[in-house]
Amino acid sequence: MSTRIPPLVGADLWQAVVRAAAGRCQCRGACGKSHAKDGGRCGREHGGYQQHHGGGTVRLLAAPADPASLLLPPHRIAALPKQALAAWCPACHDAGLAAARKTARAAAPAEPDTLFDL
Repeated sequence: MSTRIPPLVGADLWQAVVRAAAGRCQCRGACGKSHAKDGGRCGREHGGYQQHHGGGTVRLLAAPADPASLLLPPHRIAALPKQALAAWCPACHDAGLAAARKTARAAAPAEPDTLFDL
């Protein structure tokens, strides 16, 4: 794993999450990909180079491990304990968040088509 550059806020928590993940994205398919080529877990490492999604250096995020919890408001996410967090690469995080939103929309009750019930 290459040199870790922590974020400006919450550096201790971020470092604990990334250390527990061995500097590697912990996505195991929540993003919609099987990651079969990497043994079922995303192969992106913090500080490594990503060939897709615009290229550049991978900067892992500490975010909820449960994809449904990605929909929590930021102040609730910030209050989560480190055991409830996982290291995510930006591509897996964004795809996991989109999948969680899609699941939440599908589970939401249908709204009536009219303004007033007759």
